Amino acid sequence: MSNTEAVPREMLCEAAGAATDIEILAPRAVPLGGPRAMDVRRTLPQRQRSLIGAWCFLDHYGPDRVGATGGMRVPRHPHTGLQTVSWLFTGEVEHRDSAGFHAMVRPGEINLMTAGRGISHSEFSTPDTDVLHGAQLWVALPDTARHMEPTFESYRPEPVTGEGWTLRVFLGSLSGSTSPVTTHSPLLGAEILLEPGTSLELATDPAFEHGVLLDAGSLHLDGHPVAVDHLAFLPVGRDSLTLTAGDDPVRVLLIGGEPLGEKILMWWNFVGRSHEEIVSYREQWQAEIGAEHPAGPGTGGTLRFGTFPAGEPAALPAPALPTTRLRPRS
Repeated sequence: MSNTEAVPREMLCEAAGAATDIEILAPRAVPLGGPRAMDVRRTLPQRQRSLIGAWCFLDHYGPDRVGATGGMRVPRHPHTGLQTVSWLFTGEVEHRDSAGFHAMVRPGEINLMTAGRGISHSEFSTPDTDVLHGAQLWVALPDTARHMEPTFESYRPEPVTGEGWTLRVFLGSLSGSTSPVTTHSPLLGAEILLEPGTSLELATDPAFEHGVLLDAGSLHLDGHPVAVDHLAFLPVGRDSLTLTAGDDPVRVLLIGGEPLGEKILMWWNFVGRSHEEIVSYREQWQAEIGAEHPAGPGTGGTLRFGTFPAGEPAALPAPALPTTRLRPRS
């Protein structure tokens, strides 16, 4: 998914100071684009917290009637230095990228695209999709992996069940289930369903930060209420967390990971380390889609963001850069 904000915020992301208790992050609405503009609710990044482990971006959308909202229509756009994680609850999205991967994103199946040094892709909800509902997240790649070749993986986790609960682990390990999907820093990602009145205690890695996004239902996290569409943050040091459903069924996404330990500069769809890198990525993208130069600088004579089949919708141009140097937000 592209960050379609006309004036994207530049953010130098690093772990915030240690929290003493659960921190609640409220969502903000961002139009995804198109004539009717399907809205997404964004809970990462925020001014007070830009990373949970290496997770650096979280968009949550739906359930939306595609006939009313126009659905997901995101033409070709670029990424660098990150992995995109697509997870659907309902509907279907067609993914196509410049590394040659073509896949259908379906409920209960993770699709993970590793941008590495650079990739471009498109995402369109399929004609048969009536209701679209899900999330897309980004993971910042550490410096050791951020220049790797782009790639793509998909995986359908087997559900783990207990009395009144079901969980699906799509990244990392939890409750005896381990995902084989490749990550480049210690991470966790899982969908958890609770029946009304169910309380579930989960053993967690105390080296991890965690986030709990409530998609539906009424939930208490370790006794603290969490509102729908909000993201609850838990700092390192916890070896367990308890999810308790109220009178309605609950669905949450649980994410986590060891603090990245690196500063990352995010702007639009790029993750880099400096103002100069971001400027270079933008210049190369604009040159490639405008055919001003056959190859962007520093890519060994190849197009950093690859090529796309003929006949696809026009690529998204990058927004204008700020007039000042990209720098941390206070």
